[in-house]
Amino acid sequence: MAKTVWITGLPGSGKSTISEELRKRHPEFYILRMDEYRRFVTPRPTYSDEEREIAYRSIVYIAKILNEFGQDVIIDATGNMRRWRDLARKTLPEYYEIYLKCSPEECNIREAKRKKRFGAPSNIYLKGKAGWPVPGVNVPYEEPLNPDVIIETDKITIDGAVEIIEKKLQLS
Repeated sequence: MAKTVWITGLPGSGKSTISEELRKRHPEFYILRMDEYRRFVTPRPTYSDEEREIAYRSIVYIAKILNEFGQDVIIDATGNMRRWRDLARKTLPEYYEIYLKCSPEECNIREAKRKKRFGAPSNIYLKGKAGWPVPGVNVPYEEPLNPDVIIETDKITIDGAVEIIEKKLQLS
């Protein structure tokens, strides 16, 4: 049965970096990157509640279709509302929620230095302070209640984080 791993956390918590490293070690996974997907579906994203609802519901559906064809999936997405991650848990037969916990201050520092964007907007925390809707700044980020794994990414290396995920998913 195909797996789906949703890597969630604040912008700058390490979702894209850890997703990429996990896929490098396990090329059987396909990464659905919300930042890239959103720019394709909504070339000028507004990040409105309605737009987010459509984007998150549809990315879960895409993961479901890929799973039905035997494709393992990593969802690289903030998923700031629990209801979207709960939808994935209800919809996807082998689903794992990985919560990357990181202080907002560290996330802000990382985002400011970020070179590889993976489709993510630049200066997101500055934009959030200017009124742009950003989870953890002026839009709520609902921490997972029962994630399969919590990784404090401001206290562990990328390799260490990936090894924790590999152990949980029983990947060799």
